[in-house]
Amino acid sequence: MSDEQEIETLIARRGALWLALSALWLEREPRETDFARMMREIEASGLTLKELEWVYRLEMSPVMVRYQVSMAGEWRAFDENLLLLRLVRHNRRLSGARKAVATLFSGLTTMMSRPRFDELVYRLMVERGERPPT
Repeated sequence: MSDEQEIETLIARRGALWLALSALWLEREPRETDFARMMREIEASGLTLKELEWVYRLEMSPVMVRYQVSMAGEWRAFDENLLLLRLVRHNRRLSGARKAVATLFSGLTTMMSRPRFDELVYRLMVERGERPPT
């Protein structure tokens, strides 16, 4: 598979999900429409809760946390093309030692967005008829 095909495959597989989940890192709280979009994309992807956790922690947080800790300007929304490019680059390198480091530091990279992600998981569990933790 060529690099271009690999990139297209990765974007086709994860792009819409990544863009929907990016609302977890905005400087404003996600709206009901954001949560609805996230849930639609999660269901369309067929991810389990465990798989969703890994997408959040490993595929996205190492890239997205840079937006949260940046002091430069406002980031009410993301340039979707640039965001996808950064996420693709990160994910193409995510193996071996990089994956271990991302896992090790995922507690730090998810710290600021974790309450929003937990709210999303709660809503998703309710939607799926699962019993959310209390």
